[in-house]
Formats: sequence, C-alpha cells, structure tokens
Amino acid sequence: MDLDDQVEKIQSREDFAKFLHVFREALLQQPDEWENPTLERYLDAMEAWVNSIEGYVLNSGDSEVLQPSWKTFAKILSAASVYE
Repeated sequence: MDLDDQVEKIQSREDFAKFLHVFREALLQQPDEWENPTLERYLDAMEAWVNSIEGYVLNSGDSEVLQPSWKTFAKILSAASVYE
C-alpha cells in the first residue's frame, strides 16, 4: 500500500502507530526514494514544510491539516521525507 493511502486511512492513535511502522519500513527498504534520508535533513525538511503549510493548503485544498490530528502528524512526517 502507498504511504499516501496509509495516511488517508488514519483515524486514531493506533492507526498512526501502524503508519509509523510502515513508514519506518519504507525508509529501511527504499532509502534511495527519500529526498531526506538523514535525521538532520529530514528534520530540516519537516520544519520547512510546517512553516509553509498554508501553501500546501492553497495548492491541495486540504485545510484539514490546520486542525492537528493523528492524520496531520502523519502528513507532516510523510511530507518531510520528500520535501526539498
């Protein structure tokens, strides 16, 4: 299952924990597909994505991220793996 599909299914803390497991496995199995495979680069990208979240909302129409939830946390983590 695609990570974006996993994110969209998150409704609870348990779903978020399952996502984290799949997310970590994706890094271990396919590190070359991550834009930010080191912790330093990953955290830098996470900070940048959170700081530009309004642009994400404008481009995607996904205003749900402005009301933090387990799904929002998963979106932040997922976005940071590829955000430049």
